[in-house]
Amino acid sequence: MELVALRTFQAVVEEGGILAASRKLNTVQSNVTSRIRRLEEELGTELFFRKGRGIELAPSGRVLLEYARRMLLLERQTTAAMRQVGESAGELRIGTMETFAALHLPAGLKAVRAAHPGLELRVQADTSAALTEKVLDHKLDCAFVAGPVKHPDLQFDELVVEELVQVCADGAGPQALPLIIFREGCAYRARALAWQRASGQACADVMEFGTLEGILGCVSVGLGWTLMPRRVVERSPLAAELVIEPLPTDVGRVPTGMVRRRDAPPQVVLTTLAAALAGGAP
Repeated sequence: MELVALRTFQAVVEEGGILAASRKLNTVQSNVTSRIRRLEEELGTELFFRKGRGIELAPSGRVLLEYARRMLLLERQTTAAMRQVGESAGELRIGTMETFAALHLPAGLKAVRAAHPGLELRVQADTSAALTEKVLDHKLDCAFVAGPVKHPDLQFDELVVEELVQVCADGAGPQALPLIIFREGCAYRARALAWQRASGQACADVMEFGTLEGILGCVSVGLGWTLMPRRVVERSPLAAELVIEPLPTDVGRVPTGMVRRRDAPPQVVLTTLAAALAGGAP
């Protein structure tokens, strides 16, 4: 059983079809189809049901998917272990919240570049909930999320404690205004809604944005209010137009750090990254 076949099979499952998998793998559809067909012949079972133009994972396919993920994880772990005894090479997949990327991540990436110049860094931003799931699914090597994170398969190392503050436009108040925040899965969103209820504010609509600039821009013109790390607001070009209100400790203090799988092998690069970020935190 070839790893390339398992990698192709996993791509078809995760991307939802042959065409999408071929694009992800940068190959033609016929290659994907032939690899899946050979894998089915080798295993003596159908891995997918064909339904019109689409496909659906068969029971045998669901069993194989779990083993394929383990085998591909073992391949990555082996490569990572070999990197420890030789020149830094390969790829490190990092996930981050938008706010952490804005405040802290550049210093960590700079340290990794200096210590591991042959390593390719891939960074993607998402909500804490989505990033945690991607680490669990082996799609990321590590992620920087709002904690605490408690899961038997994950290790969470606290690096900084962010201070969340309530933010609105000068001359405006949050009463009856929409909450402007990141989409579902954002740790700050959950705290904002809880704070809204605890402070007796009317539960107005929620407006979702994907960027810090979008959120603070709309807040600055009085369209709503938000919760955001104090340092993000203070460093914003819009800071003069925004009013910051402190929050109670149980709402405002957010431990933030690196989450990774417990079964992953030790990697020097992750130690380098975490040390740079912890050391650089104000």
